[in-house]
Amino acid sequence: MITLTTDFGYQDPYVAEMKGVIFTINPEAKIVDVTHGVEKFDVRMGAFILASASQYFPKGTTHLAVVDPGVGTARRAILIETKEGFLVGPDNGVLVLAAQKQGIKRVFQLVNPKLMLPKVSFSFHGRDIFAPAAAFLDKGVVPEEFGPEIIDPTTPSYATVDRKGESLNGEVLHIDGFGNIITNINEKLETNSRTLKISLPNATLQLSSIQAYAKAKPKEPLALMGSHGFLEIALNQGSAAEKFGAKIGDAVRVAPA
Repeated sequence: MITLTTDFGYQDPYVAEMKGVIFTINPEAKIVDVTHGVEKFDVRMGAFILASASQYFPKGTTHLAVVDPGVGTARRAILIETKEGFLVGPDNGVLVLAAQKQGIKRVFQLVNPKLMLPKVSFSFHGRDIFAPAAAFLDKGVVPEEFGPEIIDPTTPSYATVDRKGESLNGEVLHIDGFGNIITNINEKLETNSRTLKISLPNATLQLSSIQAYAKAKPKEPLALMGSHGFLEIALNQGSAAEKFGAKIGDAVRVAPA
């Protein structure tokens, strides 16, 4: 199975071109569209969506993600082998959150021209490099055939959380359509406290850590470990992002109250 996550939208032929390449190489491929509605050039949003969705696919799935504002530059094309499957895309951080959740085994640079289209454009590596790589992986080509192993894939700030004593320092990863502030602090948050002190640039909060939005009163703020495994600051039946003036990329500090 191959999944596709891009910022290509739904009105242009780009996604269809990638699927055509995949089916030409591997007519038996099963393709699932995660989304093609990632905001244009928003690598962080693509990384969040991919990390959220990929964990529910069968073992051995190849996840192809193309949110690639650096296409045609010196940025590398990579393949990440994980404990659960494979991730293919640009080396700009879009794959890293998902790879961390799945457990990274090895990373390879895609350089073998025999596993690309004969003519590689400077502006559409999704079709010419990444789609063939996903198709060949799905057919059973081993990762070593694609190019050399590398040890320094790009790891953006949103893929790391710094622990200092009982405090965790992270950042706002995503703000969803409900206005929930989704941080990059994950299930590894370890505290026995039912109340958390959470610091944002425009607010310092003491919030009860609860299991469901509706356990708080309407318009009452709360903290919970969301369904995708990231700590959220929410407002029951309201927008926490608007109330607390939060935006994507803001620093977040979390500690027991």
